[in-house]
Amino acid sequence: MHNILFVDATEEIRPMASVIEEAGFGVAHAELDGVLAEARSETPSVLVFSMLGRSDAPAIRNLLRSADMPHGVASIAVIRSDQLGTLDFSIGFDDFVVYPALSEEVTARVRRAIWLKSGVESDNTLRTGDLHIDLANYKAYVGGRPIDLTYKEFELLRFLATNQDKVFTREALLNRVWGYDFYGGARTVDVHIRRLRSKIEDRAHTFIETVRNVGYRFHLP
Repeated sequence: MHNILFVDATEEIRPMASVIEEAGFGVAHAELDGVLAEARSETPSVLVFSMLGRSDAPAIRNLLRSADMPHGVASIAVIRSDQLGTLDFSIGFDDFVVYPALSEEVTARVRRAIWLKSGVESDNTLRTGDLHIDLANYKAYVGGRPIDLTYKEFELLRFLATNQDKVFTREALLNRVWGYDFYGGARTVDVHIRRLRSKIEDRAHTFIETVRNVGYRFHLP
């Protein structure tokens, strides 16, 4: 069963949680400062943040970029229509729902978020196109061919592949893959991306895109 974690759910948001639970999902609640502990113990598929009247966007941004956040967890923001023009997408939300929303839309958004992150199969293997990543044994294959990766190259590939089509700055990748206590510069990311590309890409297989003046993303043509 997929678990959905509602963060700081206000009275307006709690009916959404009931709708999600009735649709067959597991539902849990947590305050913002307890999300990481809950995520590590329960590993939710989706985090749903109530952004109604919130002003702590930086704290949420840091949470989503934390190296302690489990891989492959999607995030959805619940906002009001008057927040559409001011929603800070740099926070890192995967999607948003405008309050009040129909129960069908809420469920559909959650299902879509799970689907976008659902490359990880029950045997702990991520399959996306011709790329297969054995998460348990730290092995990767392209078109059935084993790829020799260093630990950090594997972690970088795993992070990008489990966040397909999401653009990350070099600083975000440093934080999420190397950790906040790493003192190297953004050049470290460029070097590892270049080495990773040389190992997993050829004319028939391209996976990592450079987004000019921003960073990188994993994308299948």
